[in-house]
Amino acid sequence: MANPVSATTPIAEVLCAPRAEMVEKLTKHYRAQISGQGVRNMEMVIEVWTDARGDWTLVQSYADGRACILAMGVGWDTVAPADPA
Repeated sequence: MANPVSATTPIAEVLCAPRAEMVEKLTKHYRAQISGQGVRNMEMVIEVWTDARGDWTLVQSYADGRACILAMGVGWDTVAPADPA
């Protein structure tokens, strides 16, 4: 029987936590900052957190104070909106 594969990213062990703990972990331990956010519905906000290396974390925050990591990756690149002119 194969052994389970462990996560390779240091933040992978955090799935859900109180939002204050999630923000502290992202900002202090991983030096990430919010790069964008949007309202999903009246109970949820989606946030993209990025760091200087280009690592990114997609976090969903709930009105009850919880926050959960939905996805993580590398190579984040901010794209400027196209000039309509």
